[in-house]
Amino acid sequence: FSSIETPGYVGFANLPNQVHRKSVKKGFEFTLMVVGESGLGKSTLVNSLFLTDLYPERIIPDAIEKQKQTVKLEASTVEIEERGVKLRLTVVDTPGFGDAIDNSNSFGAILEYIDEQYERFLQDESGLNRRNIVDNRIHCCFYFISPFGHGLKPLDVEFMKKLHSKVNIVPVIAKADCLTKKEILRLKCRIMQEIESHGIKIYPLPDCDSDEDEDYKEQVKQLKEAVPFAVCGANTLLEVKGKKVRGRLYPWGVVEVENPEHCDFIKLRTMLITHMQDLQEVTQEVHYENYRSDRLAKGSIIKGGGKENGIGNKSDHGRGDNSTQQVVASSVLSEKDRILQEKEAELRRMQEMLAQMQARMQAQK
Repeated sequence: FSSIETPGYVGFANLPNQVHRKSVKKGFEFTLMVVGESGLGKSTLVNSLFLTDLYPERIIPDAIEKQKQTVKLEASTVEIEERGVKLRLTVVDTPGFGDAIDNSNSFGAILEYIDEQYERFLQDESGLNRRNIVDNRIHCCFYFISPFGHGLKPLDVEFMKKLHSKVNIVPVIAKADCLTKKEILRLKCRIMQEIESHGIKIYPLPDCDSDEDEDYKEQVKQLKEAVPFAVCGANTLLEVKGKKVRGRLYPWGVVEVENPEHCDFIKLRTMLITHMQDLQEVTQEVHYENYRSDRLAKGSIIKGGGKENGIGNKSDHGRGDNSTQQVVASSVLSEKDRILQEKEAELRRMQEMLAQMQARMQAQK
């Protein structure tokens, strides 16, 4: 081995390859939520992003059905494989959002769904079998903004304010092909001003380290400038100048979905793919930890919730004092002890039942 001959070489430079091989073998999981009014092209965009058909059997409701429709959540999972790398993609759609006359309760079901996934993960994490936990937490939420308004609607503001502490929000201007370049720029500026003035926290793209190469720095800079992404989706292949492109045919020409001059589709896909790991890390380390600390604080000795008592809410950068942390730590232990005791009691009951059955079988012989 060359590693033995080379002085001062241990061999742990091979560790990234080990991690890579193990990750590829295990595969990746990602959950994306798409929220927005009907008719903004959410399903088309998701199918275009991942070159798949997530909704093969979808039935579009008519106007009468839409009147009665409430917000319901539909999760579609698809296994995508590319060059030997497997991705288990789950897309959670929210049909009925923003379609009613009174939308005051339209985000209740969405908030409930996000909390349910955190709760399920917390329960699985606290259980005995923690080896094969399926992560269904929402890692990213594409929020679709209508191109026909002059900025954000009150529903958009209210929804994002309710959700920004629970999930990574990425704002998207839908059907951008119905606007001119000047109109898109004006709308982008207006939306970003309103997001800032209302104190809405959208997903911040991670800053580059000084040792990163220049191309990557330039890419991240362009992505940051493109927010909110003005996109249009299409699954139809058209021929333009002898080349097959995915796009939309209009009387005046073709809108090429994957042409950066026409829309931000490529930028949105680049952002999602290159920062997929970071989206998962922010979900785990910020949003899920906030939920977990609040949940433990409310369910233990401390009364009145976590935020008032300053329990490690990461978005507020509050560490909490030592006594508070000790109480939370003890509450975690006591919760785990209780679960373990319940499991042990259940095992004992099962063993007793088995012993009784064996005794009966022996007696019958």
